[in-house]
Amino acid sequence: MPLRIARRQIFLHDLELEADIGFHAFEIGVPQRLRVSVEVTIDDASAPSGDEADPEWSYERLRDGIRDLVVGRRFNLQETVAEAIWALVVAMPGVEALSVTVSKPDIYPDAREVGVRLSSH
Repeated sequence: MPLRIARRQIFLHDLELEADIGFHAFEIGVPQRLRVSVEVTIDDASAPSGDEADPEWSYERLRDGIRDLVVGRRFNLQETVAEAIWALVVAMPGVEALSVTVSKPDIYPDAREVGVRLSSH
């Protein structure tokens, strides 16, 4: 019996953006590095058929949508950024499960990064 595909995922890991984020006075208006990772499980009907590019699920669409959302506005909290990305991606066709991670790598000298993860898994 052949092994069948049980799950289809598309992911974008460690997209690095300059974002106007933070609620401290010294952070406002001073862009900070922000990393975003997204893992999307899609249903079989939304998966590309054959070897043709799928405009609904192109990596560029995912990357550009997140970039436009984050760079285009100001945020106080990483949680708000993650929720906005969640809303953007979950509106795409065929989403069955989603994980969104947002982190700031330059906050503490003794920690690689701090952040938040939202997940439907």
